[in-house]
Amino acid sequence: MSADTPEKLARFRDKYQLNFTLLSDTARKTLDAYGVWQEKSMYGKKSMGIVRTTYLINAQGKVKAVFPRVKLDGHIQQVLAALKA
Repeated sequence: MSADTPEKLARFRDKYQLNFTLLSDTARKTLDAYGVWQEKSMYGKKSMGIVRTTYLINAQGKVKAVFPRVKLDGHIQQVLAALKA
């Protein structure tokens, strides 16, 4: 989910030829509800933004696993292991 507009997400999807839907939350209601819209700091400058987090949600709508502050290296292996658990 992104705070970007649907149009911006469509351009991103098309550029990278993604075959899945990207979700937009420009009002940040869902981002706030999941606790991922937070104050961040980069090079000493503070701003609000999305803290990259992965949620695995099962078919019944229950959160199965949460991976906060995701780092790309090794993340796919963590997610695949949680899916098998």
